[in-house]
Amino acid sequence: MTPKVKAFFDTDTFTVSYLVQEPEGTACAIIDSVLDFDHASGRTSTSSADEIISHVRANGLKVEWILESHVHADHLSAAPYLQQELGGKIGIGDQIVTIQETFGKIFNEGTEFQRDGSQFDALFRQGDSFHIGQMRGDVLHTPGHTPACMTYVIGDAAFVGDTLFMPDFGTARCDFPGGSSEVLYDSIQKILSLPDETRIFVGHDYKAPGRDEFAWETTVGEQKALNVHIGQGRPIEEFVEMRDARDATLGMPRLILPSLQVNMRAGQMPPADEKGDVFLKVPLNKL
Repeated sequence: MTPKVKAFFDTDTFTVSYLVQEPEGTACAIIDSVLDFDHASGRTSTSSADEIISHVRANGLKVEWILESHVHADHLSAAPYLQQELGGKIGIGDQIVTIQETFGKIFNEGTEFQRDGSQFDALFRQGDSFHIGQMRGDVLHTPGHTPACMTYVIGDAAFVGDTLFMPDFGTARCDFPGGSSEVLYDSIQKILSLPDETRIFVGHDYKAPGRDEFAWETTVGEQKALNVHIGQGRPIEEFVEMRDARDATLGMPRLILPSLQVNMRAGQMPPADEKGDVFLKVPLNKL
């Protein structure tokens, strides 16, 4: 099957959210949604998610899944808001429990924070499948950027999250807790073993030097031939040396602290205090 794919690009975080629709029906899934967040004021808004909601309602679509490719470190998820407005089940990889255990300690969440993935409606494993109407989706576990990264292969389209970027930009960083350049290399090989004509939809685009427009769709064949980090059969030793050296120069994403606290809870905010106020924590010298 060839699903209909509509992209929604968030210019503040360079995130691409996707609406994936069965070709001859109204069932759809939303992948990697964005809750707008102004870090300076601590204010959230839903303008990005509202674009998706408007499209769904205007076209009479039925949301069956709200999928996360991983626990994002650069934007907050709008999954609970979308579920409230449109329905659907929230899904992520089952290794979310590893993320929750790691960052539950970093943010000193205490015993009341559940580390079993129960905040999500579905936890996927390698080889699992699901359906969007009559259209089947298959799940690849593609860790390396984080332990919980998943690629969703839906018909002839693969939604790779942050594992791969456009060929002229390369691959994901691996220096977050639980990341590994060796593991990422192996995960990328899983994706590149798909048919060359498979469409790849990336989770971000930062407009590589020399390119005038943002882009987010490529193919397995293009990645194999042209990816500046992994193309032309680059051996694992060269990739790991390059990736680790590059990661050592990178700063933390601007929204990593709020993003992790919210996204490991399936997009929910931390519990309010006795006055109904919600706070996010800033752990010092932990990342």
